[in-house]
Amino acid sequence: MNRSSIAVLPASWQHDRERLQSVRRRVFIEEQGVKEEEEWDSVDPVSWHVLAIHENRDAVGTGRLEPDGKIGRVAVLSHFRGRGVGEAIMHCLVNHATDSGLEAIYLHAQTAAAGFYRRLGFRTDGSVFDEVGIPHVRMRMGVGRSDEK
Repeated sequence: MNRSSIAVLPASWQHDRERLQSVRRRVFIEEQGVKEEEEWDSVDPVSWHVLAIHENRDAVGTGRLEPDGKIGRVAVLSHFRGRGVGEAIMHCLVNHATDSGLEAIYLHAQTAAAGFYRRLGFRTDGSVFDEVGIPHVRMRMGVGRSDEK
């Protein structure tokens, strides 16, 4: 697989719910043991979502940007990890945050993934805490429009 076979596209909870849920169910519920009732929340319908699509058909990753600037539910199917899919999802979410006029974004990173987010420019903002039984750390990054467009 090469990166050109992956496209990260805007998605909506109303139209793409089945594909968004499929990726998140496989990663968070089946693989990581998050309880079903903790995965789905009232923020999904009001968030901006993306889907990573492989060869124009299969959903292999997802993420969302909440109205308050929180990035969450970033998930990539296991056999697509380490191939730039997560980075492409994050770039799409960060670019949308910038285009939306947000000045800062944040996320709750699983501690095992904190290095990934650090490489993308996020900085730790606080100490480790438990979220759905998994150690997390809050991370943030300033965003804003650049004059280089």
